[in-house]
Amino acid sequence: MADLQTNIFLQVALNGDRIHPAAPRTPTAIAEAARAAVHAGSQSVHVHAFDNAGRETLDGAACAKVLRAIRVLCPETPISLTTSATIVGDPRERFRIVEAWEEMPDLVTANQGELGIVELCELLLSRGVGIEAGLLSIEDARAFVRSGLANRCRRVLIEPLDADPDVAVQHAADMEDIAVSAGITLEQVHHGYGIACWAVNRRGLERGHGIRTGLEDVTLLPDGKPARDNADLVAAAAQLIRAHVRLSLL
Repeated sequence: MADLQTNIFLQVALNGDRIHPAAPRTPTAIAEAARAAVHAGSQSVHVHAFDNAGRETLDGAACAKVLRAIRVLCPETPISLTTSATIVGDPRERFRIVEAWEEMPDLVTANQGELGIVELCELLLSRGVGIEAGLLSIEDARAFVRSGLANRCRRVLIEPLDADPDVAVQHAADMEDIAVSAGITLEQVHHGYGIACWAVNRRGLERGHGIRTGLEDVTLLPDGKPARDNADLVAAAAQLIRAHVRLSLL
């Protein structure tokens, strides 16, 4: 990244449940996509692991293969794994699976509206894993404030799910206000889903926050054209950052 960008955090979300020709699923493909995204300007990678049948999984062996593959190609890059309840819905079963992990990620995303998330965060914190607290709704933001976890988390992810860009931006603002009003001063990273992602990114930059992009979140570039791959999206986000920094220096 150019020097102007270094103070603004940019993360790539490589895959999730996205069906796209360039959304990687095998450890090798994930690692190669991570390397390309880092070369395009990403400072961290967020990733979901998949089993041999192509399904998202929290299984420790599958996650370890992904972690090792990325670390070979991107040894200095922090890796964030999902803990989403969309993969394992039973909070007790999810806890049991994560408790069996032998190779730890640098970070996990932990969606604060999910049942059992506080206990899961406590487990991972005890093992030295950083927590990216995911706020998908206003109620998630309120739950995070009540949880008492904030002073031990790495950052807050403000990630409204709304398809309408204007609605998503308003919800991002509401969630930020709830966190800030509660005295939470953690680094924030803002993103949305679909084309609303770019509107949320832009507002996040205007507020001095980091941003996230990648095929998990969006498949279109800011001009509406289809993105080729994760690196294409990261390059577009890096360009937004450069433009924002230049304007702030005027």
